[in-house]
Amino acid sequence: MLVSRGLQLFKFSKAFSNSRLICTSGIQRSHAPWNYRCPPPPQPKYIHTLADGIAALMWWWVLWHLFTQYDHITGEFDYPDPSKWTDEELGIPCDDDQ
Repeated sequence: MLVSRGLQLFKFSKAFSNSRLICTSGIQRSHAPWNYRCPPPPQPKYIHTLADGIAALMWWWVLWHLFTQYDHITGEFDYPDPSKWTDEELGIPCDDDQ
């Protein structure tokens, strides 16, 4: 009797597992064509020109600010004096409310 129940349970589990469709990979929404074991197609020339322009702008920005505002790197700037801060700047309520 246990064998027959086990056989029915096995058949049921096998039928149940076949009815489920499990997708283990997500849908890929990409603008590039699919390739496998081959180099991707070359990008248009305007993409390379645009990338070079953006990279040049970024490096100009970084190097210009390193040259003109080097104290951000070295840390040699005036530290604020906390004793000069007012209660209002610190968010402390007035004593007049009592």
